[in-house]
Amino acid sequence: MSLLQQTIEQITATNQASYDEAEHYIDSLAKPPKSLGKLERIAAKMAAMNDGTFPEIQKKAVIVCAGDHGVYDEGVTTNPQDVTVFQTLGFPKGTTGVCAIAKSVGAAVVPVDVGVLEDLPADAGIILKKVKYGTNNMAKGPAMSREEAIRSIEVGIEVANEQIQQGVNLLATGEMGIANTTPSAAILSVLEGCDPLDVTGFGAGVGAGGIAYKADVIRKAIVLNEPNKDDAIDVLAKVGGLEIGAMAGVTLAAAAHRVPIVVDGYISTVAALIAAELNPHVKDYVLASHASEEPGAKIAAARLGIEPMLHMNMRLGEGSGAVLAFPIIEAALSMATNMVTLEQAAAIIQPNK
Repeated sequence: MSLLQQTIEQITATNQASYDEAEHYIDSLAKPPKSLGKLERIAAKMAAMNDGTFPEIQKKAVIVCAGDHGVYDEGVTTNPQDVTVFQTLGFPKGTTGVCAIAKSVGAAVVPVDVGVLEDLPADAGIILKKVKYGTNNMAKGPAMSREEAIRSIEVGIEVANEQIQQGVNLLATGEMGIANTTPSAAILSVLEGCDPLDVTGFGAGVGAGGIAYKADVIRKAIVLNEPNKDDAIDVLAKVGGLEIGAMAGVTLAAAAHRVPIVVDGYISTVAALIAAELNPHVKDYVLASHASEEPGAKIAAARLGIEPMLHMNMRLGEGSGAVLAFPIIEAALSMATNMVTLEQAAAIIQPNK
């Protein structure tokens, strides 16, 4: 059995009774019921993943998957393609946006080369698992083969499994890949059955043709490649990205090990959609960090059934919003484990009654 199939089959639903029991306990704490809003729902979801008990976070990490895109050649972005290379090299140095935020919350940044156009140095501190040197131009044919798409997912599974084996029990997905909002919009357009213009935004810097041109490139790629919306791997292969596949793999692995996985913005949410298409129970383990500025992000989150914690007007990517949400998750768990119940509070105040 392949690693991908084995991982898919390992994922099971969380227990609704565990969620309900946790929710009931949280309602009994010394506060008005539901007064801590999303914190309460986060804590209950975390308990449901952990067989009814509130977990203690041991180690936190964001896995940042990097890959380039052939569709860059269509002029969908103003950013130079070599930004992918030097930003990826910046992750182990701690010089990027996600690194700065991760440092402040005590999280590790784990960079992975799954499809960068150039060979990266073996001693650069990057996990080298390159499937190919960027995707093909989806406007002229499939972005990659089905085998390459599967391999990209398995890269994410392998890296996540290693992190979990090392004691990480709170994971997040991040990415680096110039032009990757284009395949993200293409994937969502196919899965949702909507026009690309509905889910296409500015990205990190839209090309001279504007959003309408970017959407038109996506539309033509979908018509040309005819991805099967009922086959997530076919969609990923024909109009997706290597780092998107890898993030889908990270999401699958986390769910298989019943480890919470925090998605960042648009691109990592679309990656989680790919994972959820392969096994719908994935949704039970996904937490949304922030509401991305990309128009498709809200649609993708709704399709996953998740609600962002933060509204920060962010669109950096890299997993920056996901690690920013780590302290909120830990605060939710602290609430559940450190607050007393109303009954306990009354006993403390009036011990002889």
